[in-house]
Amino acid sequence: MGATSGITLQQLRYFVEVAAEGSISAAADLLYVSQPTMSGAIKDLEQRVGCTLLIRSARGVSLTVDGTEFLGYARQVVEQAGLLEQRYFGGQPSRRMLAVSTQHYSFVVEAFVRMVRGADAAEYAFALRETRTWDIIEDVRTFRSELGVLYRNDFNHKVIDKLLRDSGLGFTPLFLATPHIFIARSNPLADRERVTLDDLDGLPRLTFDQGANNSFYFAEEILSTRSSAQDIRVSDRATIFNLMIGLGGYTISTGIISDDFDPSIVAVPLDVDERIEVGWIGQSGIPLTEQALRFVAEMRDVVSGYGVETLS
Repeated sequence: MGATSGITLQQLRYFVEVAAEGSISAAADLLYVSQPTMSGAIKDLEQRVGCTLLIRSARGVSLTVDGTEFLGYARQVVEQAGLLEQRYFGGQPSRRMLAVSTQHYSFVVEAFVRMVRGADAAEYAFALRETRTWDIIEDVRTFRSELGVLYRNDFNHKVIDKLLRDSGLGFTPLFLATPHIFIARSNPLADRERVTLDDLDGLPRLTFDQGANNSFYFAEEILSTRSSAQDIRVSDRATIFNLMIGLGGYTISTGIISDDFDPSIVAVPLDVDERIEVGWIGQSGIPLTEQALRFVAEMRDVVSGYGVETLS
């Protein structure tokens, strides 16, 4: 990159919004400036840093490799400037921004709800994406999301860790969980203290579809290589819970489930010698923004509330 002399905070704010919206015109509308003004500011920013930050097309804009790296630092500067103005110059709380990509965990939704409710801002732009494992890593790698939430265990950790290293990402453990099955309260197994794998024979196994990257290593459920006579893949939590109720199916997860969000589903311990390590991923060497740190703190608080010890 070239010299950064003359870069303004306004240009950085414009750039962060454009990257978040994927469109110069949409970002201009959000910030109440004209599209030519926004476009000119971004072009001037690229000239000052000495590289192309955005790829323009008829469908909008996307980040270049340099733009992806630049965005991480720009977010930090914009957020810190907002906190400075609020603390020392009596400014209004700045517009809060955070995007999170995650596997399908109700505790993440609960933490996200708490974060949004606690946001001290009149304006905010938050995003929560429940998506596939590969896409979580891609979202964080390309700065579409600041952090992601996923699990690893003895089976998948070498593959996941290598992919994270190759993507410039790091994994921070959040908690260790013993495997449970999620089933409907009406399921005959719902009153059992524990269930075995043999108990699950004959029940439909419900798993989250991983799309083109449907490797066993990217499965959201442990024991993904175990054969099942009845397999159903789904794409969202609402569907998987409906199939638990309608078909008596099950899925394997952490055992942390919210009665407020999922009142018809229960978790029953699964008698296997496995552990699930859930954590968050982020860009290596780039500190989380204050908003992301608040979200991580909320996740720890939610998990602790279910009696699960968090990891430092």
